[in-house]
Amino acid sequence: MTETVRPTGTVRPTGAAPAARPAADGAPTCEEAVRFTSELIRIDTSNRGGGDCRERPAAEYVAGLLAEAGLDPLLLESAPGRANVVARVPGAEPGLPALLVHGHLDVVPAEAADWSVPPFSGEVRDGEVWGRGAVDMKGTVAVTAAVVRAWAREGRRPRRDVVLAFTADEEDSAAAGSAWLAGHHAHLFEGCTEGIGESGGYTVHTAAGQRLYPVAAGERGTAWLRLTATGRAGHGSKPNGSNAVTRLSAAMARIGTHRWPLRLTPTVRAALLALAEATGTPLDPACLDDPSGAGVDAFVARLDPEAAALVAGTLRNSAAPTVLQAGCKVNVIPGSATGAVDGRVLPGGEEEFRAVLDELTGPDVEWAFQHREVPLQAPVDAPLLAAMRDALLAHDPGAHVVPYSMSGGTDAKQFSRLGVTGYGFSPLRLPPGFDYHGMYHGVDERVPVDALHFGVRVLDRFLTTAG
Repeated sequence: MTETVRPTGTVRPTGAAPAARPAADGAPTCEEAVRFTSELIRIDTSNRGGGDCRERPAAEYVAGLLAEAGLDPLLLESAPGRANVVARVPGAEPGLPALLVHGHLDVVPAEAADWSVPPFSGEVRDGEVWGRGAVDMKGTVAVTAAVVRAWAREGRRPRRDVVLAFTADEEDSAAAGSAWLAGHHAHLFEGCTEGIGESGGYTVHTAAGQRLYPVAAGERGTAWLRLTATGRAGHGSKPNGSNAVTRLSAAMARIGTHRWPLRLTPTVRAALLALAEATGTPLDPACLDDPSGAGVDAFVARLDPEAAALVAGTLRNSAAPTVLQAGCKVNVIPGSATGAVDGRVLPGGEEEFRAVLDELTGPDVEWAFQHREVPLQAPVDAPLLAAMRDALLAHDPGAHVVPYSMSGGTDAKQFSRLGVTGYGFSPLRLPPGFDYHGMYHGVDERVPVDALHFGVRVLDRFLTTAG
């Protein structure tokens, strides 16, 4: 079942407003971004997996905000309650390719008893907006909506067409969200060559006082695996040389302790060089071509821990055992045992990943992909990334912008099937000591009000100047 809804009372943009820089007084827009963040958090869109989520109330809310800005948003349901919003903002220079701006409406569940405030309250306390989705990523959705509404009020346009996509199901398989949009509504993204999404443009503070802004220009691929070992069932008191539990646990131990070889993608190579320059940490460029990885590992160990975290998880493929399932009773040896492994694969590393898994599982354990998504690689010398850098430095002079690769993945994987080159750029200026990555799926998730204000100013400048 699918449904397409155009909110009533919408007005299409008319005339040709010129591209322009943000207005000097962005106070109303900043205030809207904070209010929209709170109101979106209050709409519980917890995604428990397996289709157990209802994003439609949040989609209707966002579609209403866009309709008030004179756009003609489409509310698209992939299944009852699983709603996405897509809208196009006409650019001032029709000859330029379109730019995709995407964010997701679902959030991971939150256990209220663990939180200092109700996780779906959207409370503003001590200069921060609290609640599930504040960082991941209703705050960014709110900032984007506020910026688009400011354009309508002030008669401004971006240079390029901007296609907005606010999706369902990113926190699970994306099957009800970006994957469905790419498969069933590709025409809505016509002309989009590049896109921006979550996890980039946030402040990283080093102990020495440098301010880094990582911008994602790559993602490792997803390789979730299911392992199955078979053996001979029997009584737990009897000798058994074909114990499925033993076979599976041995394979899982081999996988968990395996040291994957260094594989530097162009993005990670650029990140290492940029971090060396930004932090003043010596790096011998020759070590980047040393297959042993010793020089790179030593360099990362010398980096400030906050800076090191930007590259440490993307130097290699990885595979982490996460689930073991076997047996029903202590004195019964089961005939089979299963497990799950969270694998992540660098661009170009798929063949190596398969070969290593075949070796580590051995002849007694079979493995298969339970869920698989492609790795991504984006140019680090693209004009679009330079525009992101300019927008960030215009509002935080003296900072350093660093390209990096995400260790996980986003909806950019799905949109890449439409030929869209994806970057992670959701700008936030964060104070020292703010645990940005700890906010993702964590207890007491929150975002500083000032960070949202910064996001408004930077995103506005970027979208209205990027060509």
